[in-house]
Amino acid sequence: MSGTEKIVVIGAGAFGTALATVIALEGKAGVTLLGRDPSLMADLRNDRVHDAALPGVPLPDALDFSTEPDALYDASIVLFAMPSQAQGDAARHYGPYLHADALVVTCAKGIERSTGRLLTDVLEQALPRHPVAVLSGPGFAADIARGLPTAMAIAAGDPSVAERLAHAVSGRTFRLYASTDRVGVQLGGALKNVLAIACGIVEGAGLGDSARAALISRGLAEMSRLVAAMGGQAETVRGLSGLGDLVLTATSHQSRNLRFGIGLGQGEPADALGGLLVEGAFTAAIAASLAERHQVDLPITAAVASIIEGRLDVATAMEQLMTRPITTE
Repeated sequence: MSGTEKIVVIGAGAFGTALATVIALEGKAGVTLLGRDPSLMADLRNDRVHDAALPGVPLPDALDFSTEPDALYDASIVLFAMPSQAQGDAARHYGPYLHADALVVTCAKGIERSTGRLLTDVLEQALPRHPVAVLSGPGFAADIARGLPTAMAIAAGDPSVAERLAHAVSGRTFRLYASTDRVGVQLGGALKNVLAIACGIVEGAGLGDSARAALISRGLAEMSRLVAAMGGQAETVRGLSGLGDLVLTATSHQSRNLRFGIGLGQGEPADALGGLLVEGAFTAAIAASLAERHQVDLPITAAVASIIEGRLDVATAMEQLMTRPITTE
């Protein structure tokens, strides 16, 4: 495909709407937000505001809205912005409508629960003819949509694809950095949610900022070990999709994962806190399983999984972490 990019964002939640908004504001590409709820999409088209997801943020006139998969026929770039566990079903549903040359980007931060696969692997199986990239990094939907400065990473196996996507989607307030490490970018985005829960537990239990700093730094070491074991580049987690995203979600109360962890630290059970709606709540168990499969030590991740599942209380989990055998950093 040639000429101006045509971009379709699938998923009219907060993050999908924010991405569509910031891209449309640049005017470099035609942008359509594709959703499944006819009533919602009609309201967005008419009112130009998504009160449920992004209250008070005006949606640009240049942004189109559709419920029809036909909108994908001439799209050169398609962003899958639904939750991680819905990505496979969405790819199978919309796949027949994609243009043969379309580039596909997963914009979720998670690991497929039923298989332990990364989302690029999930989409590649469903869409074998299309290059699949991943967008991840520190960016709250509200900040992106309001035009606040935000930087994230976009990774594809082919560096030219990553660079094309970075140029097509970046703008004056939203900057993407190209990468070829899809494994590192995805694991950084997924594991930071687990570590943000750990930091929330520390906050909720009143264990102090020094403990939070320790969790962030040792959590990065855990990320690095699993990334390397799964074929990625350990240094990737020191960038936007690892350290950057972790600092954001481990310190800001906008983060659902942090708030969930605070509740756990205050003694609330996971079920009462809506754990099924928090990415890190089920990523913890998946990541712990991957660590066992690849023989990688992830003690913080394992502790979070045990607390969520009710197998450990916070005090016992912290004691076990602090009395582990001494190792070199």
